[in-house]
Amino acid sequence: MSGRAWYDVSPSAARLTGSLRDIGYDFTTAVADIVDNSVTAGATRVEVMIEYDGPNSRVLIADDGCGMSARSLLEALRFGTRRSYTRGELGRYGLGLKTASLSQCRVLTVVTRSSKSTVRTSARTLDLDLIEEWDQWVVTDPQPGNETVDRARRWLVEGTGTVVLWQSLDRVLSEKRPEGGWARRRLESLSKRTAEHLGIVFHRFLEGLPERPQLVITVNGQKVEPWDPFATDEPATVELAREAFEIETATGTGRVQLRRYVLPARDRFSSPAVFERLSGPLNWNRQQGLYVYRADRLVQWGGWSGIRGIDEHTKLARAALEFETDLDAAFQINVAKMRVALPPQVRQLLEAPVNELCILADDAYRKTSRSVSRPLPADLRNPPEERAVSQAAANAGLALRMAAMQAGHWSAWEAIEKLLREQSPDVAELLGLEPQ
Repeated sequence: MSGRAWYDVSPSAARLTGSLRDIGYDFTTAVADIVDNSVTAGATRVEVMIEYDGPNSRVLIADDGCGMSARSLLEALRFGTRRSYTRGELGRYGLGLKTASLSQCRVLTVVTRSSKSTVRTSARTLDLDLIEEWDQWVVTDPQPGNETVDRARRWLVEGTGTVVLWQSLDRVLSEKRPEGGWARRRLESLSKRTAEHLGIVFHRFLEGLPERPQLVITVNGQKVEPWDPFATDEPATVELAREAFEIETATGTGRVQLRRYVLPARDRFSSPAVFERLSGPLNWNRQQGLYVYRADRLVQWGGWSGIRGIDEHTKLARAALEFETDLDAAFQINVAKMRVALPPQVRQLLEAPVNELCILADDAYRKTSRSVSRPLPADLRNPPEERAVSQAAANAGLALRMAAMQAGHWSAWEAIEKLLREQSPDVAELLGLEPQ
């Protein structure tokens, strides 16, 4: 800027913080963004407490991670923190802690402890009322005598960690009706939805990953159960061969992995209850499609991202699309980490394997539909050993179809199927190759 005049036009703190409240979070995604920080801090336990207390209702999110020093805490409360993020960290823009929290409340307090040997905590507060009054980016000490802050400090007596406290929940409870039965029911409903959402988004961390300790999350004392969208524990789930793609970016080459699954039809699930649970929050039709994972954290799910449309006949098809944080720019990950956009080169590479998956899912669906009105097959009245042989033969038939498709000989396979049905109908039936 040598030789040119320049002017400091810092944004209005009051106006900008107000705008950032509407960046796109709802309650469950805001909580998940805070849990991202806990995962990055190496936490093995995260406790979410959504507590009704009329106008003093609050939310606490406590973890046993590595915590922060006093200086790091101040930096964490900066909008657009200067810290850099390494590969695999769930943070991205340096906004999540602030924007997620203030999308739901007017007062954010963070209490943290980073020393294992010394019981020393640091606590700082972002208060929207104060920012609006002063029109400055200010962080303060918590109000003296705040019992919930004192409680957070006591929570950290046992070891390192961080407690995030939301108060003045103006976006959660109506300002005119923050108390009474409606408000209590509202928080109870949010508790259930939050547990469900966290079980989906962090299911891989809850199940356990090879390179980090298993994560435990509780919501109001209840352990969150992981929700595996691919029913990998079900014996009848079929996983197709994995695909991997390399894509070019402005900074180099990145790797994307695709894992494809055909889920069992209702009558092949281990129990009706498991089938209903696997329908997911969007139900079977809208739950089909791509599940996009960023560093093992589920970001987006449901639908085929424009590759094809949702179809009743392909509702058993689900696929995991996985990438690391070095591809954030290519996938255009948003601030709330809830949406991605498939890069054009990835979309093109996905078309063939996605269509293969949907053909097999369609076949599995139609086979079940044809058998719904038939009498109970004789083999289901046979001993378990014979049923196992029958199941193995059906799996072999499905495997043959997949192999023909992957080898590029689908038309030849269709001709083979037709001959088998005509010349050896018993073999065709055993392999699950029923008439079209």
